[in-house]
Amino acid sequence: MGYRQVDISGKTPSSRTATASGRILLKRKTVELIREGRIEKGEPLSLAKITGIMAAKMTPQLVVLCHPLKIESTRVEAKLEPSGIEVTATVSAMEKTGVEMEALTAVVVALLNVWDVVKPYEKDARGQYPATRISGVRVLRKAK
Repeated sequence: MGYRQVDISGKTPSSRTATASGRILLKRKTVELIREGRIEKGEPLSLAKITGIMAAKMTPQLVVLCHPLKIESTRVEAKLEPSGIEVTATVSAMEKTGVEMEALTAVVVALLNVWDVVKPYEKDARGQYPATRISGVRVLRKAK
């Protein structure tokens, strides 16, 4: 069986919005370092926001069966919590298909970038990540 994009040629464009979220669980010490602005590679919350926006726009290159869309708005929020960081992304477009994959991609790539900048603080003595994990990635809502 082959793969193919869904044919959306007969659909009418409509206002599409999707919000997704996820979190990265971090060591308490890493959260404190973030709060104190002491992450050597840079500030993870701002990084999450900009990389999430960039990722939403790149979704068709990363998720091969997605249609290229003209995104009209992407908002990414990153919130420091006692156990890590929560990222929420909302994407909007006037299109023939939904934007939930763009919102999900924004969240996942933002969280991966957070992991990248905090990894020196998350490793144990063997160089492993026993406490760090990305979880709860989901679509909170979509509308058309």
